[in-house]
Amino acid sequence: TRSLTITSVEQPIIEKAQGDKVTLPCTFVLSEEDEGPLDIEWVLIPADNQKKEQIIIMYAVDRIYNHYYAAMTGRMQFTNPDPRSGDGSLDILNLKSADTGTYQCKVKKAPGVQSQKIQLTVLVKPARTKCSIEGSQEIGKDVTLKCASQEGSPLLSYDWRRVSGRQELPATSMLNKNTGELLLKNASQDYSGIYSCVASNRVGTDECSVELNVTPPINTAGIIAGAIIGTLLGLAVLAFLVICCCKKHREKKYEKEVHHDIREDVPPPKSRSSTARSYIGSNRSSLGSMSPSNMEGYTKTPYSQVPSEDFERPPGQNTAFAPSKVAAPNLSRMGAVPVMIPAQSKDGSIV
Repeated sequence: TRSLTITSVEQPIIEKAQGDKVTLPCTFVLSEEDEGPLDIEWVLIPADNQKKEQIIIMYAVDRIYNHYYAAMTGRMQFTNPDPRSGDGSLDILNLKSADTGTYQCKVKKAPGVQSQKIQLTVLVKPARTKCSIEGSQEIGKDVTLKCASQEGSPLLSYDWRRVSGRQELPATSMLNKNTGELLLKNASQDYSGIYSCVASNRVGTDECSVELNVTPPINTAGIIAGAIIGTLLGLAVLAFLVICCCKKHREKKYEKEVHHDIREDVPPPKSRSSTARSYIGSNRSSLGSMSPSNMEGYTKTPYSQVPSEDFERPPGQNTAFAPSKVAAPNLSRMGAVPVMIPAQSKDGSIV
């Protein structure tokens, strides 16, 4: 007894790049004995055996059902709009890395049943490849050119080439295709030029370039000496500024202290006229009460001994006045009226 047969060439593994389109083949031939309704299913078998199979698209009772798998909604369709023609192949558009998996095509038409599995691998092309230089670009030094892609499915391979001057790589160069490192030992000025790196995998390539400029060694001794001299000059200027600031601060502090001492120690001057007047007034009152009986006691008291704080005298002059030779104060200078002072004669009469 004959039954339906899947005629598409078996392709256990299909590799495609992300963003591309893929066609999963599934063609079949029906037999005369297959009289039941035609049923075609595409199933995604997860890598985790604990998960169930997921129907992604189905043809049954002359209709297409493609709403079972939301992750591929709008991106999948039957290659032939009428699968009854014997073509149940599936097209997946704008591939994503998450589309990687095992797909199974099941064709049923009672009593015949056939299926076929295909492993789809979605690879990412190399992208955002960057080139760089590591090490000193001086004559006689070892220089390493580095190349790395930010995106790309393994296994990535890197290859360096020289695009300026001599096309071949220097004789001392050592290339690691897996890491993308190109080591140039004992570099010379002949190594200068533009180098290009090509990153590749099974689905695409990406490229970057870098310019190498090998120069003579730098005079490090001169640089160090200049740095030391500059540092010493800077320290000297800083010390000078600090000394000036401290000196200025001390001067200001001294001025403040002197000004404070003057204000605190020197009392305000007293009025001479008011002092003299008060002194003469007090003596007038005492003279008015004099009588011949008490004149003798009065003449024994020096009249002109005015308190020192009321009159100014030059320093060092502290003249003692004798009671018999008392000089009356110049009262006209003080704004006071002269007073006649009575004296007692030898016979006791008042003159």
